[in-house]
Amino acid sequence: MTRIRRGYIARRRRTRIRLFASTFRGTHSRLTRTTIQQKIRALASSHRDRGRQKRVFRRLWITRINAVIREMRVSYSYGRLINDLYKRQLLLNRKILAQIAISNTSCLYKISNEIIK
Repeated sequence: MTRIRRGYIARRRRTRIRLFASTFRGTHSRLTRTTIQQKIRALASSHRDRGRQKRVFRRLWITRINAVIREMRVSYSYGRLINDLYKRQLLLNRKILAQIAISNTSCLYKISNEIIK
């Protein structure tokens, strides 16, 4: 009986997984079973950390805004600033406010003074 050559589908799948894990260190990039496990783990971590990254950046923006407001020595807190922004219906999100706070402090000071009036 002649030898039967196997198909290419399983080999293509393993090659695709190896390409994904080619930057992993040690056995994690060489052995198929551990490569598959590490791929699952990496994808789960990236999915989890996309949400975490959003939370971390929001905290950073809030901290920056609060620091600049308190540095200006206005009898004002971050919470009151955001509350007054909503009352005045000014559509400035925290990311934009943080950029203004870092690059142009006087502009944030003017915004806060306008809100108080």
